Amino acid sequence: MLYLKKDNDRRCAFIAAAAAAKEKFRRMSDPKNNASRFRELTLLKANERRYPASPEEARLETFDNLYPENDYVITFDCPEYTSLCPVTGQPDFGHIVIRYIPDRRCVESKSLKLFLFSFRNTNTFHEESVNRILKAIVEACAPRKAEVVGQFRPRGGIAIHVKATFGGKIDE
Repeated sequence: MLYLKKDNDRRCAFIAAAAAAKEKFRRMSDPKNNASRFRELTLLKANERRYPASPEEARLETFDNLYPENDYVITFDCPEYTSLCPVTGQPDFGHIVIRYIPDRRCVESKSLKLFLFSFRNTNTFHEESVNRILKAIVEACAPRKAEVVGQFRPRGGIAIHVKATFGGKIDE
């Protein structure tokens, strides 16, 4: 008799979880609910070509993570990063990869693109820019873990690779 009660309790718990998941999916599928979720995303709606002049002027926008109970990795691959050498003013070119495990918020990609574009006229060392990008990601969405890797093209015969992490290493 005790086994039947446990099996029945498990079935009831499963049915309740399935009903909750179905309701969550229904809410996500409702366009009215999505409109309110995305109200804060002003840059995605804007169709203008005005870029922020500096990283301080740029704004990273975020949206709600619908699956905060899951650990999953979001990767942004940005192969066309540019900034200026703070000593010579010459352009520096790099490949930035941003990976993070979101908690409650996720970074919106267009705002990230504009943020990275804002470094084009910024005098900064590679080590500084990678850490500034990581700091901005952490401040914007408070991820569980984050890492930013910068692989910069050789200047003076030396390529520089920089990796900055927050919250520990992200497993492959």
